[in-house]
Amino acid sequence: MAVSNLSPALRAPASSRAHPKAKPGYGKRSVSRQRHDGGGDFALLPERERHIAGYVDALPEGAAMDIKSLARSQPLYGQMAVGSALRALGVAGHLRHVRCLSGEGDQVRWVTRTFWSRTAHDNEWWTAFLAAEERHCAPQEPTEAARVDAPTEAPVREPAPVPAQPPATVVPQQRTEGQVLTPVHTMGDPSPAFAALARLGRTDSRLALSAADCAALEQAAAEWLARGVDADYLTQALTAGLPASVDSPFGFVRRRLRDKLPPRLPAPTSATQATPVRRLMLECTECGTPGRPEAIRDGLCKRCREPDLA
Repeated sequence: MAVSNLSPALRAPASSRAHPKAKPGYGKRSVSRQRHDGGGDFALLPERERHIAGYVDALPEGAAMDIKSLARSQPLYGQMAVGSALRALGVAGHLRHVRCLSGEGDQVRWVTRTFWSRTAHDNEWWTAFLAAEERHCAPQEPTEAARVDAPTEAPVREPAPVPAQPPATVVPQQRTEGQVLTPVHTMGDPSPAFAALARLGRTDSRLALSAADCAALEQAAAEWLARGVDADYLTQALTAGLPASVDSPFGFVRRRLRDKLPPRLPAPTSATQATPVRRLMLECTECGTPGRPEAIRDGLCKRCREPDLA
């Protein structure tokens, strides 16, 4: 469709709220080697998308890129409009949401980042860029020179730390026909999974759950934590891209816990060490579903890209 409005990108009005920084490891990441003046890059976008693009482009590295923060920090558009604008900017080729594996060994977690490009790029460019980014994020083996220059003295052997024994109830049990699931925790403080579910309503009132709801969903949330994600990641995955209203918070959260369950990381055995672990996955701009680049075209999964076929 031809676009008649060719005015340059709108300068975002000053806001009384300072834009928040994302947690370490999350937030905005600008691609390298961009032109300094990006006004002309947004000229063909509709007015709303030009405004949001100009606002995001001016944000510093590591700025929060979730819909709620963007809507709260600029005065013109609310959460629904910001979400639609981010979707359009992803289709136009200005941004991609990705999940990155951060950390090493047993201390790993998935974090969500938004790569931003002032210049619009096609799917092939983004695939090549993210492949290079994944290689850059992969742990590097020590070079031969580093091994030669290493001190020849035998290092002092530290006593091996005794690994903490995790509670046996953290790993969810398999449900059999007719079996009623019991809460993961019984007495004392709630489990991390129960606490994460209980905090959903404080993060977004549309997902307020009762104590009984949290207990019923606790097993499913514990499975996420057992797969290496933390409570912050679980909360973000459940609250991303919410509709304007949620009629059944329990049913909505239950479906997201099932549909967005992250992959289980393989155990670091000798067989898996030879195969590099995938450290970066694209994420659908609309619903947050992760996938490989060939499945996330124009920043959207097939279900969001072709809703009539879903």
